[in-house]
Amino acid sequence: MIGANRHRIAPAGEDWGTVLIYLLLILIGWISIYAAVYDEAHASIFDLSQSYGKQLIWIGISLFIGISVLLIDDKYWHILAQPLYWLSIIVLLGTAFLGRDIKGATAWYEIGGISIQPVEFVKITTSLVLARVMSSYSFNIHQPRSVFTVFLLIGLPMAIIVGLQNDTGSALVFGSFFFMLYREGFSGWFYVVGFLFVALFLLSFYVEPLTLLILLIVGGTFAEALMNGRWKSSLIYLSGIALTALALYFGLRLGGIALSAYLCLLIAVALSLVFIVLYAYRNRLKNVYLILILFAGSLAFTQTVDYAFENILQSHQKERVLDFLGLKEDLLGVGYNANQSQLAIGSGAFLGKGFLQGTQTKYDFVPEQSTDFIFCTIGEEWGFVGCTVVIALYVALILRLIAMGERQQEAFGRIYCYCAAGIFLFHILINIGMTIGLMPVIGIPLPFVSYGGSSMIAFTLLLFIALRLDSAKKTHITRI
Repeated sequence: MIGANRHRIAPAGEDWGTVLIYLLLILIGWISIYAAVYDEAHASIFDLSQSYGKQLIWIGISLFIGISVLLIDDKYWHILAQPLYWLSIIVLLGTAFLGRDIKGATAWYEIGGISIQPVEFVKITTSLVLARVMSSYSFNIHQPRSVFTVFLLIGLPMAIIVGLQNDTGSALVFGSFFFMLYREGFSGWFYVVGFLFVALFLLSFYVEPLTLLILLIVGGTFAEALMNGRWKSSLIYLSGIALTALALYFGLRLGGIALSAYLCLLIAVALSLVFIVLYAYRNRLKNVYLILILFAGSLAFTQTVDYAFENILQSHQKERVLDFLGLKEDLLGVGYNANQSQLAIGSGAFLGKGFLQGTQTKYDFVPEQSTDFIFCTIGEEWGFVGCTVVIALYVALILRLIAMGERQQEAFGRIYCYCAAGIFLFHILINIGMTIGLMPVIGIPLPFVSYGGSSMIAFTLLLFIALRLDSAKKTHITRI
């Protein structure tokens, strides 16, 4: 009816605040790369023979790609999500046969003198395929089949990256998708268990096996008591385990068999678990099963830590872990990069030494200072204030991505934005953390700031797809 009040849904436009943050970060990155590898013989920041000149080319290509993404209809990301994922998996597999080895990782393609790292783009395609699968009507995050599908989609590229490319650091980034799963309602117990296993992994380096086993027994027993209120039974159980282990230890020694206290306690626990399972089955105590599974899993995990550490990690990775945990100090070897980075950041004090005045940077004390350790250049030249500004920009970027996800009208856009926020958060925490000694050195770039064409283009794509989905789904109501 003409003249009547009707409602029309109209697009609210691009999120130009996020675009501004993006532009500021790439500008900071470009200037920082210039400062990190400054050469008086090539003083022009536009010199294409130097890293800063090449980075300008990547910035230009990234801006072109970003603008192009904003012009593409968002429905194509729905349609192409699965084909792009499987194509990226094939490309990832191809590095095992055609890839170039750089610093022990066969993770790069060499094309016309340009190195391309496909894993940077697999993060995007994995985000898209997760959004596509999890937004389907048949998906239910509380069903084992759906959870298995998600784990398979995340785990497949991780297995290829670790097994064929030998790039554990890049594989760990895929753990960032668990941020999205939490936001989508995945069981909080999974994260509790994950935290427990991380704690056990760290404890296994500091605590003797016998002590760790005792801690597990006591912790598991009191966890069961907390859930069921059977404190008296728990104390009796602990006493029974101790007496059984002592009887085994001294009884076997009297019989001429010498077993360690650890093995005797392990046998006592194994026997007790059999009786607990039978008791729980007879009395239908489901909570006991949960504690038993968690305890048995923890016990099995502690038994495999040494094997995994010795046989899965490479020698340089093992040394980095030991250095990070403070169990091995090698300031001239594996710990050199992190130590020099901390010295550079610390020397910047509050306001920094000034642009192109960083001595640690100028005299190449910090290796990889334009890539993995670019943040130390910012810290040395711009000090605490400069570091705070960069971190504030990253916090704003992540919060805006989360806000994009919250206001999405469809699950696809919401899930993708959460994935993007998780990837950025993981990269930022790990990269900055390793430059200040809070994280082990695993070699991943700082988004939009580190030198590199693959990472610059991939992070731009990751962000601008989120911007396009946000532009398409963010709406307001107008009267006509």
